[in-house]
Amino acid sequence: MAETPLVEQLVTLRQQALAELAQLADLNALDAWRIRYLGRKGALRQVLRDLGRLPPAQRPRAGQVSNEVKEALEAAFAARVQAVKQAQLEAALARERLDVTLPGYPVSLGRLHPSTQTLREIVAIFADMGFQVFESREVETDLYNFELLNIPPYHPARDMWDTFYLNERVVLRTHTSPGQIRAMQAYCPHPIRVVLPGMCYRYEAVTARSEIMFHQVEGLAVGTHVTMADLKGVLVTFARRMFGEQRRVRFRCSHFPFTEPSVEVDIDCLVCSGQGCAVCKHTGWVEILGAGMVHPQVLRNGGYDPEVFTGFAFGLGPERIAMLKYGIDDIRYFFSNDLRFLEQFG
Repeated sequence: MAETPLVEQLVTLRQQALAELAQLADLNALDAWRIRYLGRKGALRQVLRDLGRLPPAQRPRAGQVSNEVKEALEAAFAARVQAVKQAQLEAALARERLDVTLPGYPVSLGRLHPSTQTLREIVAIFADMGFQVFESREVETDLYNFELLNIPPYHPARDMWDTFYLNERVVLRTHTSPGQIRAMQAYCPHPIRVVLPGMCYRYEAVTARSEIMFHQVEGLAVGTHVTMADLKGVLVTFARRMFGEQRRVRFRCSHFPFTEPSVEVDIDCLVCSGQGCAVCKHTGWVEILGAGMVHPQVLRNGGYDPEVFTGFAFGLGPERIAMLKYGIDDIRYFFSNDLRFLEQFG
């Protein structure tokens, strides 16, 4: 039986489309072919608009052929796209042949973070003076972070530390000083000479000079004949080892609840050599740490008899030390993960 004109038109359309498809070798041209024949306004849709005008007896055959044509064109299109992609891949591989005998690309080596470098330098200096490292926890109780350091609840000195509380009795340590108590409890009744490096946390506004997290290094020495002169000798030696033998060191009276007497330690400004500039606020001096003789009550809380033992303690910030030593003007660089900054400390 002879086919209807619509069926013959569909068969012709399939032959023409497949013939064109076989000649295409470019993905853009293939996409244009798809739009031309299979798109919403494509040739196949244009032919099928007349399907509804056929007599009811001719519609099943026309519908069957139209489905066959559509499926054939879609399958041929997918196969051709895959073939073109494979050909392009093979051509690219042919242009860029892999020589497995060539040496591999060198692997970029990591480098120590500037805070870590500074921490190691600080620890090495104190190690030469007989101090050993004592590690303490970062999550502390209020008891160790404040109360045993002579800072009872509701004491106004607590305003010096903006504290992250995990609950009413547990905090992220605001300083490394709680390690003083833990070190004394661990070594009592023997003499101590330790440094306690670690991370601290404070709920402060992030500025060029303050961060919510930062490193500290606590120092503690306890013995039967430890004096303020010992403290001064240790800190002057540290300052000159860290910043240069020509550094001048100044001690100023201060107050910390866990030391008595307390001091703050300055060095002459590295930028202006003590002449006065914007960095040192035209004073000629920059602060590097706080220190003092361990308060008798803190010694007692650590297990030592303050009638027999004395001690000194100090605390410094490695990021602040690095900022002074290398002329860094913003503490936020240390924790920004900016490789332009970090790669300068290879």
